[in-house]
Amino acid sequence: MSLSQEEVQNIARLARLSLSDEALAKYRGQLSAILDYVAQLSELDTTGIEPTSSVLPPGTALRPDQARPGLAPDLLRRNAPDWEAGQFRVPPILD
Repeated sequence: MSLSQEEVQNIARLARLSLSDEALAKYRGQLSAILDYVAQLSELDTTGIEPTSSVLPPGTALRPDQARPGLAPDLLRRNAPDWEAGQFRVPPILD
């Protein structure tokens, strides 16, 4: 599917892009090639293939959530520029 110059200009306008004539011609070819590829994909026979939302198997790759001891207060204080009553002191951000 070949896009017209006007269609590419409209796409650029919708994306709020200001493109030169040279860039419009370049993107016209690239966008047309992408649409041709999508057209090829739509011709594939997908009968018998269940719809999925992901190609990955269900499950999570994250580690289990387990409680662990935190850092010792002495270690934390070493990196704190200001420390008072067991808390970090930070400069005020509001008047």
